[in-house]
Amino acid sequence: MKEVILEVRNLQVLGDKQTILDVPKLQVEMGETLAFLGPNGAGKTTLLQVLAFLQSPHEGTVFFKGLPVDYKKNLLPLRRSLAVVFQEPLLFDTTVFENVASGLKLRRASRQEIYEKVFIWLERLGISHLANRSARTLSGGEAQRTSLARAFVLNPQILFLDEPFAALDSPSREALIEDIEHILRETHTTTILVTHDRSEVLRLADRVAIMDRGKILQMGRTDEVFNHPINETVAAFVGIETVLPGKVVEGREGTFLVKISEGHTIETIGNLRVGGDVLVCLRPEQVTLETLERDPGTCRSEGREKKDSILLRPEKITSSARNRIKGRILRVVPQGLYYKVILDCGFPLTSFVTKHSVEALNLKEGRSILATFKATAVHIIPK
Repeated sequence: MKEVILEVRNLQVLGDKQTILDVPKLQVEMGETLAFLGPNGAGKTTLLQVLAFLQSPHEGTVFFKGLPVDYKKNLLPLRRSLAVVFQEPLLFDTTVFENVASGLKLRRASRQEIYEKVFIWLERLGISHLANRSARTLSGGEAQRTSLARAFVLNPQILFLDEPFAALDSPSREALIEDIEHILRETHTTTILVTHDRSEVLRLADRVAIMDRGKILQMGRTDEVFNHPINETVAAFVGIETVLPGKVVEGREGTFLVKISEGHTIETIGNLRVGGDVLVCLRPEQVTLETLERDPGTCRSEGREKKDSILLRPEKITSSARNRIKGRILRVVPQGLYYKVILDCGFPLTSFVTKHSVEALNLKEGRSILATFKATAVHIIPK
């Protein structure tokens, strides 16, 4: 078990006649990246500010390296062991070098140490050529890289990132996320990331806390939370686009059939109760599309030809996808690197596919299609 560097017990922050933050328990492990994910107003930034000793809680205790923090005392020594990077870079009106060196100068580092450490981080963040440039002349991406270099050069015990990529254009954002991903992996810097962007969590976070209305709804390893949300609200936050009410109608040897509409059942696995009401959750990237061919000898899946169409000769099924459902395409929506295909299968179903698949399968509105997915891809939430 990893060492806990930061811990919260019974934390509350109060506002005008309402509770802004209510966190009974939270632990941050040494060397991990923990993300707070949720909509605007969820309390993410407030929690970050309390953990970074920038805001006092009304109730509860924060422990740093096992010792309780007294917010009524001078917290400057503790703050100097941390670093915070905000959405908008807060840079001094001086050069890039002087901005990155500012924290080291406050700590009375030697001139040689300052020079060596600053240029190490200017190089790692790809802005060494900007060392003598005025901060006022920087682009958004360059300014945020300068702000991050100023944080990393201090070798903080905890790095706080408050929506650091939100204000950047798409190419700058992608390049910076890739660099930060490598840096965090190499340095094992304990990091707390606040974001409303799921892709940032998937790229950077070891664990994630889903927040809404000042509370943590679910917290755990990123893959676990994204694939096994505990309720419909969390499912929406983590990008599960298909959430369907259903009833367990049959169970046999660890597999179950869930009726989701008249004439439609989905096969899944788990420990369910026959007769129980449930929510069926399915991530769009788990749904594969196949064309419906009139030729009984062929069908195409993701652009590859297959012999013996499973629609016409079910005894020839070789796929592990136990769910195979005919539907009609309602919309094909570009989503950056992929396309969202919205289907009417007698119930709504969403799939993510590549541009190549859209072209190879000739996916377009009104076309009949076969959607397939594994029983193991289905997540069930008991109601």
